[in-house]
Amino acid sequence: MAKVNPVQVQKYLKGVDYPVSKDDLLQHVHEQGGDESVHATLEKLPDKTYQTPADVSEAIGTIE
Repeated sequence: MAKVNPVQVQKYLKGVDYPVSKDDLLQHVHEQGGDESVHATLEKLPDKTYQTPADVSEAIGTIE
């Protein structure tokens, strides 16, 4: 499965209260109706707390 663009992910992260954990990001995307490719990409993120939307986008950019 191809990695999604961080912009695609950010549209599902509107309304997230930062800082946020990876698990909370996954839950929010699920609640927002995020598709499987977005969910799969977030599953690959490091298990840490993200301080800003830019932190999430940066982490997505490091996924191989």
